[in-house]
Amino acid sequence: MARETILIDADDTLWENNVYFEQTIAEFLTLLEPFGYPREYARHILNETERRNIRQHGYGARSFGRSLEETYLKLAGHQALESTVDNIHQRVEELERTPPNVLDGVLETLDYLSARHRLILFTKGEAAEQAAKVERSGLQIHFDAIEIVPEKNADVYRELVNRHHVVKSRGWMVGNSPRSDINPALEAGLNAVFIPHPATWALEHEEVRSGAGRLLILTNFSALRDHF
Repeated sequence: MARETILIDADDTLWENNVYFEQTIAEFLTLLEPFGYPREYARHILNETERRNIRQHGYGARSFGRSLEETYLKLAGHQALESTVDNIHQRVEELERTPPNVLDGVLETLDYLSARHRLILFTKGEAAEQAAKVERSGLQIHFDAIEIVPEKNADVYRELVNRHHVVKSRGWMVGNSPRSDINPALEAGLNAVFIPHPATWALEHEEVRSGAGRLLILTNFSALRDHF
C-alpha cells in the first residue's frame, strides 16, 4: 500500500482520558445532592460553565477544576465550605498526575502503522499538560511529529496540512470525537477514521457530517491494521 499520512488523536483514542474526568464528575454531583439539586440539573450547569471557561481558559485539568469550583460555589451559595473547595483542587491535581492508560491494541498497531506510513500525533489542550501525557505514555517514538493545539477546527487542520505538506487524498485523521477529530478534518478535505469511545466527553458529541474526504467507522484501534 502507498505511504499515507495519518494524524492520530491522543485522549480517548490512544489512551483513556475522559473516564477519569467522568469519575470526578460523578463524585462531584453526589457532593451537590444535599443542596437539593437533581444530578441532571447540576451536570447541565457544569457543562455550561465548562463551555464558558473553555473559551477563556482552554482545555485541560486546570480549566476543568475552575469549572468544578465555580459550579460548586454557584449551587452551594452561602453553604459553600472552603474545605470542599480544597478537596476539589486536590482531586484535580490527582487527575493531572494520572498516568496515561494506553488502550488495548494501540502499541502493536502503532508499531505496524509507523513502519508503513507517516504518523503525526495531533491533540488539543493545554500544551504542557498534553506534552507531559505524551511523554509519560512512551508512544512518541512512533510518530514523525507531535502537534499540540489549543483547538481543532477546519482552519487548524488546513494549517497542519500545509505545514507538513500533506496530500489531502492520502491524509487521514483518526479519532473518537466527531466535533474535533472527524467533522473538521472532513471539512478541510482530509479522510477520517471514526473510532467511537463509550466515554467520549459530552461536549465533543456531534452528528458526523459528510465532507470532501472518505470516512471509515471502526470499532477499535487495532482494526486500523485491516485498512492501512
